[in-house]
Amino acid sequence: MSRRVLDLVLAGGATGFFLPLQLGAAALIRLEDGGPAIFRQSRLGKDRVPFVVPKLRTMRDGEVTRVGRWLRATGLDETPQFFCVMRGDMAIVGPRPLTAADVSRLGWTGPEHDARFAVPPGITGLAQVFGGVSARHSRALDALYARRASVRLDLWLIGVSFAMNLAGKRRVRRWLRRAPRPLGDRSRPLGRSAATFRLDGLSESP
Repeated sequence: MSRRVLDLVLAGGATGFFLPLQLGAAALIRLEDGGPAIFRQSRLGKDRVPFVVPKLRTMRDGEVTRVGRWLRATGLDETPQFFCVMRGDMAIVGPRPLTAADVSRLGWTGPEHDARFAVPPGITGLAQVFGGVSARHSRALDALYARRASVRLDLWLIGVSFAMNLAGKRRVRRWLRRAPRPLGDRSRPLGRSAATFRLDGLSESP
C-alpha cells in the first residue's frame, strides 16, 4: 500500500470518527463567545505552495479561550486538517505546516531548507509530537523524519497522536519517556527533559 493510499484511508476514517467531536466542540466555541468555530490560515505546503488550513478556533482577542485550552491540550483543534489530507495539500505525517511569516522569521527561506518543503506537511510528525523546545530542535526533528520516513514510523506517530487526542499531550508524553524508541535501539528509553530531547542518537538543546 502506498503512503498516499494509506493517507486517504486513514483520513477518511478519521474524518468520520472525529466529526461528532468537532461538531460538539464547534457548539461549545459558539456558546462560549458567539464567534466562528473555524479559524482559517494560509500555510506553505509542498514546494512552498500556499494552501488554506482550517482549525477549530482556540483564541479570542489574542487570548486562549477556556474551550481552546481543552482543544489544544488534546490536539482536537487540528482535526479539521484531515480534509486537507483528502484534498492532497497535506499528509497524515510530515513536517509541521508553517506560515510564510514563520518561514521568514526563522530564516528558512534559502535553498538549504528546500528539503523540508520537498514533501507535503503533516498533521502529525516528530516535530509535532516532541517539538516545542526550540525552532532548532523542531528543525532537527523534521530532518530526522525526512531521513527515516517509513510506513512503520508513520503508524507509530499516528498511534501516539491518537492517544494524545484521547488522553492529552502531557500525559502521553510522560508515557513516552519510558517507551521504546521508534527508531534504532529499543533497549534505551525515549527520553526528554525540559531542556533536551534525545531520539536515536539525535541530541538537540534550545
